[in-house]
Amino acid sequence: MESNRCSQVGSCCSSSGHPHRAALILARGGSKGIPLKNIKNLAGVPLIGWVLRAALDSGVADSVWVSTDHDEIERVAKVWGAKVHRRSPEVSKDSSSSLETIQEFIRLRPEVDIVCHIQATSPCLHPHHIREALQMITEQGCDYVFSVVRRHQFRWEEVNEKGSKNPTPLNIDVAHRPRRQDWCGELYENGSFYFYTRKALENGLEQLDKIAYYEMLPEHSVDIDVDIDWPVAEQRVLRFGYFGQEEKAAIRLFLCNVSGCLTNCQIYTSVSGEDLVAINARDVAGIQMLQREDIEVILISSVNEPLSRGLLEKVAQQARCGLRIGEQQKGLEVERLMREKNLRWDEVAFMGSEAEDVDVLSQVGLNGVPCDAPVADLIAAKYICQRPGGHGAIREFAEYILTLEKKSTSQVHQNRIDRAHF
Repeated sequence: MESNRCSQVGSCCSSSGHPHRAALILARGGSKGIPLKNIKNLAGVPLIGWVLRAALDSGVADSVWVSTDHDEIERVAKVWGAKVHRRSPEVSKDSSSSLETIQEFIRLRPEVDIVCHIQATSPCLHPHHIREALQMITEQGCDYVFSVVRRHQFRWEEVNEKGSKNPTPLNIDVAHRPRRQDWCGELYENGSFYFYTRKALENGLEQLDKIAYYEMLPEHSVDIDVDIDWPVAEQRVLRFGYFGQEEKAAIRLFLCNVSGCLTNCQIYTSVSGEDLVAINARDVAGIQMLQREDIEVILISSVNEPLSRGLLEKVAQQARCGLRIGEQQKGLEVERLMREKNLRWDEVAFMGSEAEDVDVLSQVGLNGVPCDAPVADLIAAKYICQRPGGHGAIREFAEYILTLEKKSTSQVHQNRIDRAHF
C-alpha cells in the first residue's frame, strides 16, 4: 500500500449504513493552458479516459460523474461510461473554484454522502489508490483526504531582486546539507484527488474534524498543466499508467479490417478498369512485428466490403497475413473463427473502423481504431491511433499491443517500483 497518515484535528466523525460514494471529475471546456486538454489524446486515450477507467475499475464508487459545460466533453465522458452533470454558467467561469462546482453538484445530488474528486490531469492514477484512500473516510472516519507525493527539494525564501536582503533557507541548514538517503523529504500535494464527506463540503471545508493525506509514489504523481508536460506525461503513462484488464491480457490473435484500417478507403481505377488500393509499408512492418511475437494476424472483411474478393486476396498476400472473407455479420464471423482456433475473447485484439464493428470492439480483450474512423465516436476504444487508416495506424496499434505484452511479462511490478530505482 502506498502510505497514508491521519492528522487528528478533533473528534472522528461517525457514519452508519452504506454511504453513497460518488467519483467526480471536473472537466470544464475553457482550459487556457491546453485547449480542451481533458479530451486530448494521451498515449491513444482521451486524457479523461485514464482516470475514468481507474474510477470505474476501482469497484468502490456507487456512481462516476463528469461535471462539464462542454458538449464534446459530455459525449466522450458518456462513451467512457460516466454519468454527466451539466454545470451551470455560474460555476463555469475562469474564476470559479473547484469547491463551488462540487457544492453545486451535491446540492443537486442529495443521495451523495462522499465525493471522490479526481483530477482529470492525473493519468497515472490506479484503482488501488482510490480504494485505499476511500477507506480512510469509510473506515477511519476522516472528513477530508488528499493525495501527496514526497519530494527532496530544498526551499528558500523569495526576496526582492532590488533589495539587499539575503535569501533565507526554509528547510535546510546550508552548513550541513543532508544527503538524499539521510533526509526523508517533505510532502506536497500532487493534485491527483481530494475526497470529502458531504458535511465537510457543505461547511465549505472550514470545520474539519479529521484530516488525512494519502502518499503516492513519484512515478504515479503526474499532473498536466501546460503543453510542454504532454510528451513527458505520455512516456510516464505508458510505463506507469493503468491500462485496465487488458494490461494482463495475452493476445494470440490480431484481427483487422481491410478498408479503413489497412487501406484509407480509397479505391483507384486504372486505365484498363482494374480496381487498385494502396497499403502502407509501415503497416506491413507492424503486422510482421506481431507475427514475430507469435501473434497471428488475420484481415477480416464484412458482407458490405467494397473490395472484390480478388483484390482482398492480393492485399492479404502483400501484407503477408491471413484473410477471412465474411459471409455473415462480423460478430458471428469472429465467433466462428474463435471456435475454430479455440480462443477466448480476451486473447483477441481487433482494429475496426465502422459502426458495424462496435459489437466486436466491445468484446475483444484489446481494441483500437484509427483516428479518422467513424466508430471512434461510438465506443470508448482502448487505443485511438494518432494516424489515420492506411497511413500507419496498424503499425502504431501493433507497437501498443507489444508494449502491453512487455508490461505484463515484466519482472518489475509497476505499482511497487522502489524509489531508489526510479
